[in-house]
Amino acid sequence: MDYVIKWEQVQEYLHSLVPPRPQEMLEMEAYAKKEGFPAIGPVCGYLCYQFARMVSARRIFELGSGYGYSTAWFAKAVKENGGGQVFHVVWDEKLSAKARSHLSKLGYDGIVTYRVSEAVQALKETEGPFDIIFNDIDKEGYPESLPVIKEKLRSGGILIIDNMLWDGEIFDKENKEESTIAIRTFTKRITKDPDWIVTLVPIRDGMIVGYKR
Repeated sequence: MDYVIKWEQVQEYLHSLVPPRPQEMLEMEAYAKKEGFPAIGPVCGYLCYQFARMVSARRIFELGSGYGYSTAWFAKAVKENGGGQVFHVVWDEKLSAKARSHLSKLGYDGIVTYRVSEAVQALKETEGPFDIIFNDIDKEGYPESLPVIKEKLRSGGILIIDNMLWDGEIFDKENKEESTIAIRTFTKRITKDPDWIVTLVPIRDGMIVGYKR
């Protein structure tokens, strides 16, 4: 009899394969679970770390950084790559302060640069190019962010975009919400653009990984 693999089973298995994290990161994960905060989680975080190590990333820009969980994975990679800069950008002072506390305790002072701003505008104002750009802003803003990202990312750089399965809402043809339409639009644009090599990785809520030619 054929064995049917279940989605939840795969996600739990992937989670079990992530190496141990520092206590501070475990506390960040516990906070996300308790408060329902949409942090990317350890499986996606470890993938981000892996990509950053693979391309020897020294300059990384995050569009929408939350309280610093994804930043911690990127900063870990940059530190191990010999140093560099990770831009943590959020619109909320409290989130920025929370991130500063966590990331300082993890030993990433001097690596992370903090901005309290609308993320795409901050990217426009920041000198590129970047080795990696991570996009986790409000989904309605995804389509308009792509030209800015494309301009600021170096050739051979990596774009990582979160929430591309949108809890399965992208499959519902009756769903006409602005956020869902924006994700569909973004996905179509980047996968049809010959300047990108793109894969949608079905972990957690789906992450698109794009390589800029």
